[in-house]
Amino acid sequence: MERQLFEADHDAFRETVRAFCDKEIVPHHDSWEEAGIVPREVWTAAGRAGLLGFMMPEEYGGGGVRDFRFNAVVTEELTRARASGVGFGIHTDINSAYLLAYANDEQKARWLPGFCSGETITAIAMTEPGAGSDLQGIQTTARRDGDHYVLNGQKTFISNGILADLVIVVAKTDPAAGAQGISLLVVERGMPGFERGRNLDKIGLKAQDTAELFFDNVLVPAENLLGEEGKGFGYLMEKLPQERLAIAVVAAAACENLLASTLEYVKDRTAFGRPIGSFQNSRFVLAELATETTIARVFVDRCIQELNAGTLTVAEAAMAKWWTTELQKKVVDRCLQLYGGYGFMTEYPIAKAYLDTRIQTIYGGTTEIMKEIIGRTLGI
Repeated sequence: MERQLFEADHDAFRETVRAFCDKEIVPHHDSWEEAGIVPREVWTAAGRAGLLGFMMPEEYGGGGVRDFRFNAVVTEELTRARASGVGFGIHTDINSAYLLAYANDEQKARWLPGFCSGETITAIAMTEPGAGSDLQGIQTTARRDGDHYVLNGQKTFISNGILADLVIVVAKTDPAAGAQGISLLVVERGMPGFERGRNLDKIGLKAQDTAELFFDNVLVPAENLLGEEGKGFGYLMEKLPQERLAIAVVAAAACENLLASTLEYVKDRTAFGRPIGSFQNSRFVLAELATETTIARVFVDRCIQELNAGTLTVAEAAMAKWWTTELQKKVVDRCLQLYGGYGFMTEYPIAKAYLDTRIQTIYGGTTEIMKEIIGRTLGI
């Protein structure tokens, strides 16, 4: 089914992103997986290529184009390149939304030029050891003291956590006020009391730095409050649909790429004197996966259009996130089975994909939370 989502500008941008991936990422990604982190140089190279700030205003070095189709192009090309460790999406798909919507002019002048150039790498710190999908359960606090907030607490599973120069931290500025007591504070590299723990050892996404963050009486200037005090939970609820759609974009693209590479394999690999793809079971499995992948693509593309129009609902984003990521798990599992024993070998990309896929139904809100969100909109 021919896609109707993109226009000529997006196609031209895709060529730029694809060339960047083939030159700057693909030859090096295996070594980054071994190191557990990507070098900062790839971020600044991406900045020079225009891959990081296309949504930011031109006066800060951005492209001045707020169109999530460009975000989707970057995501799809990184997925095609199997560049699961490059954390651009945290920066461009998630944090950009908060900075554009809630940063004031002075904050934008301070932070956005580096955001666009790749010299300022960003992260967002929501999850804690005792609070994941339940953001109201966070324990990190920020007490106002004169012209500063005194920040105390711990975050974990923070993508870009080692490299980040700027971290949007979710904290309680009024612990007694429930959701109305949550605010967003921007913590910058080098602030006394801000420490990073270990680069966490994960089963997948090996090149993606994921860290524990510690805040011990960190004095955060009041001018680093993002938006208004006490409005943080509302901001999160407003922007989480975009994050969840971004995860769905990864899932849909991964399903397509996994299916394409598996089709090549089953046409070449033989058993009992014939290609394994010619057996009825193989055809039926692949027919099912091709159908569901096409359905996922159509729905995700429509959700991107709705996001651009400002009409994507919380429930629709949750639908996209849970269904496509669960499908991604199904596709990678069924495809690996068709590879047989070779699918269990780490030198085959399908094995890496199997490990990288598992987190998709967890971060950004688990499948169970997505279903709960959808269920509440049904009046039950």
